[in-house]
Amino acid sequence: MGHVEIWVLTMCVIFQSGYGFYLPGSYPHKYVVGDPLSVKVNSLTSIDTEMPFSYYSLPFCKPKEGVKDSAENLGELLMGDRIENSPYKFKMYVNESEIFLCQSKKLSADDFKLLKKRIDEMYQVNLILDNLPAIRYTKKEDFMLRWTGYPVGVKVQNVYYLFNHLKFKVLIHKYEETSVARVMGTGDAVEVMPTVTKEGSDMPGHMVVGFEVVPCSVVHDGNLVNKLKMYEKYRSPIKCDPNAVSMPIKEGEPIVFTYEVAFEESDIKWPSRWDAYLKMEGSKVHWFSILNSLMVITFLAGIVLVIFLRTVRRDLTRYEELDKESQVQMNEELSGWKLVVGDVFRAPSNPAVLCILIGDGVQILGMAIVTILFAALGFMSPASRGTLITGMLFFYLILGIAAGYVAVRLWRTIGCGDHKGWISVAWKAACFFPGIAFLILTILNFLLWGSHSTGAIPFAVFVILLLLWFCISVPLTLVGGYFGAKAHHIEYPVRTNQIPREIPAQKYPSWLLVLGAGTLPFGTLFIELFFIMSSIWMGRVYYVFGFLFIVLILLVVVCAEVSLVLTYMHLCVEDWKWWWKSFFASGSVAIYIFLYSINYLIFDLKSLSGPVSATLYLGYSLFMVLAVMLATGTVGFLSSFWFVHYLFASVKLD
Repeated sequence: MGHVEIWVLTMCVIFQSGYGFYLPGSYPHKYVVGDPLSVKVNSLTSIDTEMPFSYYSLPFCKPKEGVKDSAENLGELLMGDRIENSPYKFKMYVNESEIFLCQSKKLSADDFKLLKKRIDEMYQVNLILDNLPAIRYTKKEDFMLRWTGYPVGVKVQNVYYLFNHLKFKVLIHKYEETSVARVMGTGDAVEVMPTVTKEGSDMPGHMVVGFEVVPCSVVHDGNLVNKLKMYEKYRSPIKCDPNAVSMPIKEGEPIVFTYEVAFEESDIKWPSRWDAYLKMEGSKVHWFSILNSLMVITFLAGIVLVIFLRTVRRDLTRYEELDKESQVQMNEELSGWKLVVGDVFRAPSNPAVLCILIGDGVQILGMAIVTILFAALGFMSPASRGTLITGMLFFYLILGIAAGYVAVRLWRTIGCGDHKGWISVAWKAACFFPGIAFLILTILNFLLWGSHSTGAIPFAVFVILLLLWFCISVPLTLVGGYFGAKAHHIEYPVRTNQIPREIPAQKYPSWLLVLGAGTLPFGTLFIELFFIMSSIWMGRVYYVFGFLFIVLILLVVVCAEVSLVLTYMHLCVEDWKWWWKSFFASGSVAIYIFLYSINYLIFDLKSLSGPVSATLYLGYSLFMVLAVMLATGTVGFLSSFWFVHYLFASVKLD
């Protein structure tokens, strides 16, 4: 078994007890003609409120066997997905029409009010067949638009109409028997799984490669449905016209639900079945503009780096070429960074806080790099709902070791090898970022609980998250801290004077420069940020992780360069307080991301309604911005620390 299989298996053991080690949708399922197919329902969603609700919170038909939750992972629960069984049942390659589902009870005042509210808020019904979400096509002028799910209903001239008849189309492809299921392409597989041969495997079978739905609003004759049972045939033909609505909802009147299904052979092969979702309208990556942005940023960063290297090298070479007498004379006329030699490694203010932030930043950055790399390799495909969040959580917990190690080693370096207080630093590093995350999550969760949304994290999951935090993350961080305390601290190349040198008055406040420095890293990611925001808040599928990985690496490089240049500029004007400034020089990109998210809320999420939705949006944005600040600030600080150490170790000054 390879390392990757072990990782996947471990993840599933931790997060999915009693669940098979392959993830849903990771291998082709063979269906023989007449085999049952069951449709599942996910939460009702809306880009208008961003609050998911259970499908059965509305007066829809319930399955005969009762409502049951499907197997879920932690990521799905955290994302607000609630996958349940539905009454919609098909038989493979058996076309059926006019199937009666049920007649609801007479609509109570509450149900009527709730239906109207959900239609006003543009809620979508999300159905899933063989792990494929239902897709709906609409024509606008000459363009064909793709949507996942279908609206609950529509409002026309102050009358509310419900979509109560569904026309399903299932696209199927002949099952190709191979010794190993070839599952490449869009990364629809968690891993390459051997096909399981069952009895009757010699019979011709099919795979589901597409699932389309056309919703219709149809008036049914109440007399024809009185004695009908579920799945019996409705006694008159149903004309499904998606462009006309005729079923208004009225208080005190029941609603009749029906459906039809048609199977169609398709050329789409199993590995390509997710292509339709990954090419959703509006989410095509504008490669040209992104590459253009990357070229500009790389060019700028290159120029900055070349100028900066030449300046430092010239200073060092000039100094080393002089004879001893000239060096003594030059020491008397020293200017710039050489003057702060006795103060450059003076401990910063609040050293413990800095160590904690750097430790947490290493943990977040490591999690981001590993998760995006795994996603880019196709291990976290959209076919496996919640895997991305589950993976992020898993990698974050494991990387607690790195957080503890870096925080404590930096603490010992600042304290010149002193062990004192390392447990306190490791403990605070284990609690700082997760503590803030829990605080934000709890506040937002109370808002969601109050709204009865499925987006609210169940209490049991809260307990699981707390156990993961205190039973895995905290101990691992303390273990990392122990290794950090044992490791040899980094020795400074120069001695620090007892009396701090006075910093000359500056023409302009240095913090202005620090805040302005964040614009360059922001330039590398703002286009990608738009697609990520659209994925999170507009319900689009994001799947260009390979590109995201390149952007992340570029961001790390630019953050390091920006921080180096700013540190050098501060040292040149005899400002030796570089520790915190190097952290915030690259960390200030978070300010611009937060401003961008407010801009996105005002101009792109115009439909977002209500204070609860806006609070949710701002709460999650704040959480994201804090994580970005810690990760980018850490890159800036560590690169500056390496640079200052290298610079003063290269030139011997008495």
